[in-house]
Amino acid sequence: SYGYVYVAQVAMGSNPAQFFNAIKEAEAYDGPSLIIAYSPCINHGLKAGMGLSQKEEKLAVECGYWHLYRYNPALEEEGKNPFTLDSKEPDWSKFQDFLKGEVRFASLYKMFPDQAAELLQKTEEFAKIRLETYKRLAGKE
Repeated sequence: SYGYVYVAQVAMGSNPAQFFNAIKEAEAYDGPSLIIAYSPCINHGLKAGMGLSQKEEKLAVECGYWHLYRYNPALEEEGKNPFTLDSKEPDWSKFQDFLKGEVRFASLYKMFPDQAAELLQKTEEFAKIRLETYKRLAGKE
């Protein structure tokens, strides 16, 4: 919305180089910067345990739940596309297993057994829509 803010979405466990590059760019940008990080917490309820949070970050990106990107308005001033999609094409076959590996999503099967599968499927559909939007912004269609 605001074309003058540096924005990056990162997951250190997935791509440390992208993570550090985003921090470096945000620091160098002459204006406001925002970095949005996927960072599992105890409330996510990682079934594998919090000791594997970096692995969970990597899986979130691999399956398409979380996309890595950088928006650098300074690039536009150079005539370049300011939006860079850093994620690779996801392996969507891992998406539902990723969701079921976190109690915050898996608990839907206990709370709303008749609707859980549909809700988690919609979560995947929305992730695919987000990715298509990011691809358009990056000129990767």
